Amino acid sequence: MIEWKRETVIDTNIENLWRLFLDENIKSIMPKVEEHVLIEKREDEVGAKHRQTYREGKRLETYIVDTLAYENDEDEKYKKVTFIIGKAFEITVSYYLIKLDEQRTKFIYEGQNRGVNFVGRAMLKLANKKGNNDVVEEFMDRVEREAIKA
Repeated sequence: MIEWKRETVIDTNIENLWRLFLDENIKSIMPKVEEHVLIEKREDEVGAKHRQTYREGKRLETYIVDTLAYENDEDEKYKKVTFIIGKAFEITVSYYLIKLDEQRTKFIYEGQNRGVNFVGRAMLKLANKKGNNDVVEEFMDRVEREAIKA
């Protein structure tokens, strides 16, 4: 299993940052997502399900994203989702935003990638940990760039 937790302070209002995680804006912070469609419940409910299609090179992968937690308070925002990709990896991620003041927000990105079968577990054991860290850092940087330019 690969796990990560990163945090940063972004010079933007919490509401501005939270908008990036809404369905209508998700592609701005996840450019490889080609489709993100709500198929069950509302996007702001625990138990919401989305059909998501992701492009990796020429390959498209479609899977269901389940919302495990969703909180939208004035000073704190939290969303946790999980999905299985390639029938081999269960990925769970959370986005936690904490209002520091009117123009600064702490952003915590946490997650894990777990092999769900022998092939997935073997691939994770062979995986490049630095490569995963690079993906996490790129995501953090993209969120900050998009938040500041919005």
